[in-house]
Amino acid sequence: MRAEPQTITGLSRALAAREVTAELVTERCLQAIAAQNGALNAFIRVFADEAREQARQADAEIARGRSRGPLHGVPISLKDLIDVRGVPTTAASRVREGHVAARDATVVARLRAAGAVLVGKTNLHEFALGTTNEDSAFGPARHPLDPTRSPGGSSGGSAASVLARMAYGSIGSDTGGSIRIPSAACGLVGFKPTLGAVPTDGVVPLSTTMDHVGPLCRSVEDAQIVFDVLRGASPLPPPARDARGLRLGRLREYFVALLDPEVAAAFDAACARLREAGANIVDVSIPHAGDIASIYLHIVLSEAAAYHAVTLEHRADDYTPNVRLRLEMGRYILAEDYVRALRGREVLTAEVDAALDGCDGLLLPALAIPAPTIGAETVRVGGADEPVRNVMLRLTQLFNITGHPAITVPCGATADRLPVGAQIVGRRGADAELLAAARALEPHLGPGVSR
Repeated sequence: MRAEPQTITGLSRALAAREVTAELVTERCLQAIAAQNGALNAFIRVFADEAREQARQADAEIARGRSRGPLHGVPISLKDLIDVRGVPTTAASRVREGHVAARDATVVARLRAAGAVLVGKTNLHEFALGTTNEDSAFGPARHPLDPTRSPGGSSGGSAASVLARMAYGSIGSDTGGSIRIPSAACGLVGFKPTLGAVPTDGVVPLSTTMDHVGPLCRSVEDAQIVFDVLRGASPLPPPARDARGLRLGRLREYFVALLDPEVAAAFDAACARLREAGANIVDVSIPHAGDIASIYLHIVLSEAAAYHAVTLEHRADDYTPNVRLRLEMGRYILAEDYVRALRGREVLTAEVDAALDGCDGLLLPALAIPAPTIGAETVRVGGADEPVRNVMLRLTQLFNITGHPAITVPCGATADRLPVGAQIVGRRGADAELLAAARALEPHLGPGVSR
């Protein structure tokens, strides 16, 4: 029997052709978890027995000629703020001790219906309120390429699980970049759909007006497959696109003002390759980009503090210190400042729409720095020491404010082989068109970092 492919797309074809079995590939994922999770801390809970049974069922159904689609028999991991019936949803916090989910989140029910094999629940930054995955009741997740570094966050365990071949894809959440940041840090594809395209019921909220759910995978085609399942609709043939003739609006000024030199060089080289492939790249701007961080914080911290109001009163000491501090800050934001931020959101949304006018997508780096060292509070960028969290959020949070779909695709690496990611942003509601454009650009952006 042939060795199994490394992408969902390839595995799906091999399973359908019975060149490999779901039981075999699931067992190899479970072996990878057993061998590496002690060092990487990617998983909080492993569904070993359940996954084996799901894999055997998938093989039996495939043998009978019953196909549930391209995720049938494919091992998938879940960020541990997504409900799976009968097991705890920890959100990586002691605050959730004793919780057991009564039902599956809608996205989990859809994965089950598609025949996916659920291998376990992954580590995250507590309540998804952070970018490094360090503040977790279960300890930090670690980068598979360098365990002294963060895999990014908040979906850090999800990214580590895919990069370390513990799963073929993972489902994460994204409120300020929590799918795209770890995907960029780990050399993966991470897709944040249009706000509302994928249901968030059964997912522990961070910011109810900015939470998104989406996939972390090894290719854009894989992301399309998972997205179609998560959105609960029959897959539509993606529009055929080619890099030649695509018009991309490259965001400058604020979006390149604080970049690690190697990230800047990799991104510029990727832009040059896209031009060579026939893409038309023009510079565009977001006039009020300097207000992004303030608008984002006033919304996310206010909404997070409202959700956590009761536990902040009665179980404040059960939070990790950094997450508790951010939540406490949200309690002191004035209603007028929150409303002002909502008005600012309208301005930024209109400016992103205007930048997209006449373009097939916006282009910018996904993460301003390579994966940071665990424990680092600041990083040297642009001749100054900048807070790690602020720098990591800088390029992604705008599109949570506005709800535009955005995808991270690998575009190179540093001298230390740490991945660099490019980000492509599409029109609201035009997820299929964005994925088609990203798929056309993917071969020219540059290879990811294999492991």
